Amino acid sequence: MLGFILRRLLIIIPMALLVVSVTWVLIRMAPGSFYSEERTLPPAVEANIRAKYGLDKPFYEQYFMMLGNIVRGDFGDSLRYQEQSVNEIIIRHLPYSATIGALAYLFALIIGLAAGIIAALRQNSAFDYGSMAAAMLGLSVPNFVLGPILVIVFSLWLFWLPPARWGGISNLILPVITLAAIYTAYIARLTRAGMLEVMRSDYIRTARAKGLDEKTVLFKHGLRGGIVPVVSFTGPALASLLAGTVVVEKVFAIPGLGNIFIQSVLNRDEPLTLGIVAFLSILIMVANLLVDVSYGILDPRIRYE
Repeated sequence: MLGFILRRLLIIIPMALLVVSVTWVLIRMAPGSFYSEERTLPPAVEANIRAKYGLDKPFYEQYFMMLGNIVRGDFGDSLRYQEQSVNEIIIRHLPYSATIGALAYLFALIIGLAAGIIAALRQNSAFDYGSMAAAMLGLSVPNFVLGPILVIVFSLWLFWLPPARWGGISNLILPVITLAAIYTAYIARLTRAGMLEVMRSDYIRTARAKGLDEKTVLFKHGLRGGIVPVVSFTGPALASLLAGTVVVEKVFAIPGLGNIFIQSVLNRDEPLTLGIVAFLSILIMVANLLVDVSYGILDPRIRYE
């Protein structure tokens, strides 16, 4: 397994550089620039800014300079936020996104696993039909629709929770539920399908034939194999989670990394956009590596060559 992990780690850097390169090309192909604003900068000021950020050099020199900075882990200075490096901006805004994302996925795991397990153990019951219907509803309603609905109901009608901004625990409830809804639905359905398949397998019948109680059969033998589909879903879910965080942060006015990313794109802040893309791509690839490694822990039949 160590060799597999090392190979995957070596792949992360070129893959991240490829993602950043594609992003850099798309930014340069898009019409307009950082300087094409309603208020035009004086030519001397624009020339000084271009010289400072190396934008007066040929494209190929700019490209290799950008790659060199990213390999060193230095994403440069932001064009919009004067005298602030991209690294500082990412470090400052990452805790907001990480808090919401971690709480949302933890909420989705707890509720989704519990609903899926109970639905599988009580197949064709009222709980099974009700929970799966709720899961389908959660899959059907996008977070940019669910968020405003929750704000209208719980903030403007009932006055139970604050509608937006970052603050105490009460400010986290609506954003976390909005972000976690679709993942809770996916996890519930995957857990139910996985548990139904595992609980009908031969080794479960053998465990019961040996006289083991149902709780031991469920938690020691059934659950380990039943949640493998959920683990498989975790990798793609993290990528979707980051995209969902962008929308949720915009809806609830949270100063997280997603909100800053949208502003960097709108402002054509190239260093900040590339830095966030590079950081998130590396984060997703590392998370996928951890998911692949966890397969071997959950299922002993899986071997890494």
